[in-house]
Amino acid sequence: MISLIWNYLYSTLLRSWMKWILRKITGRCELQRICANTVQGAERTMKIEYSLKSSRNEALKTSVAGSVEDVENRVRDIMVIKKISIQKNPHFKLNLQICLLQVSGFKKLFADVEYLRKQPFDSSNKQHEDLLLKLWQLMMPNVNLESRITKQWGDIGFQGDDPKTDFRGMGMLGLHNLVFFGEHYTKIARQTLSHSNHPKIGYSYAIVGINLTEMAYSMMKSGLLKSHFYNLVPGVPQLQHFHQFYCYLMYEFDQFWFKEEPSSIMEFNHYREQFHEKVKRLLQDSKTSLTLNFKT
Repeated sequence: MISLIWNYLYSTLLRSWMKWILRKITGRCELQRICANTVQGAERTMKIEYSLKSSRNEALKTSVAGSVEDVENRVRDIMVIKKISIQKNPHFKLNLQICLLQVSGFKKLFADVEYLRKQPFDSSNKQHEDLLLKLWQLMMPNVNLESRITKQWGDIGFQGDDPKTDFRGMGMLGLHNLVFFGEHYTKIARQTLSHSNHPKIGYSYAIVGINLTEMAYSMMKSGLLKSHFYNLVPGVPQLQHFHQFYCYLMYEFDQFWFKEEPSSIMEFNHYREQFHEKVKRLLQDSKTSLTLNFKT
């Protein structure tokens, strides 16, 4: 209760007074102070985002909700409202523009990710079928697939004779993630598949991969991936950046699983949650950027 009262007082009264006092002392508005006192990346962008969302000015508050395409116009409007001179502040416009590109870009990326997640695997869609066959060719280059529906799919970790049933939760997003890992980090993906076939503590490669798609998606939906993308991409993050984060999860989970040495696959949920918590703790650091640290 006390913390709620403090948060209310701070957001409604104290924060406004502090901003007014600091502006009088420094001659700069909060946005200018943030850009001047923080380096480019998550710390700056998240502070800018919070500052604009917390503003009492409706135009400033809604300036974080626009599209990537109109960022330049929004920056111009903000500078007019805050009476910021580009001659006196030559770097401010570019710094603010980068922040808003990252904020709007993150929202656009989530929309792209959501689109793939909601797109079900369709056996009558040639592009879907071709992508699935590409996954097989990437992971099992020396083995011919006997037929489209076959027990062979179990060799790369699907549950049944037809992989399409395993994509129901994450849709085409799960397949795109698996193919991206196999295509861009082929050697590591095949090594991971080989590890997954361990006779004692092996796991279903494709099923775990789809499970990690859900993990990456949930962290993006909650906003936990903001710091990662804001530090990684000085502009608009693309779908490939989400795929690369997924590849990080695939590689790191495999390392984590075998380091922990679970007694059996029956302990998967327990160790999955431990791994999830580990990644979340890393992402809570505003300086974090989680990337693969090996040479392909």
